[in-house]
Amino acid sequence: MQASSRWTPPQGTLGRIIDEARIRAASLVERRAELVGALQNAPVPPSLAKALRRKDVAVLAEVKRRSPSKGAIAPALDAVQQATAYRKGGAAGVSVLTEPRHFGGSTDDLVAVRARAGLPVLKKDFHVDAIQLVEARALGASAALLIARALPPDHLISLVDEGRALGLELLVEIRDEDELETAIRSGAPMIGVNNRNLETLEIDPATSDRLIPLIPADRVAIAESGVQSRAHVVRFASLGADAVLVGSVLSASGDPAAAVRAISDVERRSRG
Repeated sequence: MQASSRWTPPQGTLGRIIDEARIRAASLVERRAELVGALQNAPVPPSLAKALRRKDVAVLAEVKRRSPSKGAIAPALDAVQQATAYRKGGAAGVSVLTEPRHFGGSTDDLVAVRARAGLPVLKKDFHVDAIQLVEARALGASAALLIARALPPDHLISLVDEGRALGLELLVEIRDEDELETAIRSGAPMIGVNNRNLETLEIDPATSDRLIPLIPADRVAIAESGVQSRAHVVRFASLGADAVLVGSVLSASGDPAAAVRAISDVERRSRG
């Protein structure tokens, strides 16, 4: 495949985190039997993709304690209280960061939020191996993130297939046209456009301008990074975004329910 020959391993911040993610994934292999056993008893989770299909632009609200770009955001954040507030504010789903070193997350957060928040949950992490998707499904996640820049295209497509077989939805995150092509071919139900370059950590809102209108209407198009206000949601809605993934501004808010409410009920516009 032509796109595969153009892919190169990620550098900068993303490259370092991916190297660490491979080590974490390798440690899960020893627990494969345990995870597969848990998978057999895991209930079918609600669909995140369906929850993000609304008349208005859906808010996928993120539980985030810190990040490489901002440092500490809300170190003492209680994941369940935060997610419950998001639901009260009208969020359609919750994104739970489970990466421990750079984002302060844990799989315990995901389990607790899934059990008590009453919303579909996205496991947001740096997934590089199918065993991590087995873990995500066993923990009760509705969906998991795959970052196109982090994975060779053929491997990304294989992971989407693995997730589908597990009953796990995949959100494929992209930043350019080649990655969009791969995401479309993978059959992933959700495609996110990240305005932040994870290698340099710089934000360029023009990334969404260019790519969101190109996402097929049968996929959920999600704008990621740079959402600070209702005006930003309106802007992404004008491009045809079905949803916005919002992390730092909500996690840092003293009233997360009100913060979600403030960016909700923006009319969604069709693409194409």
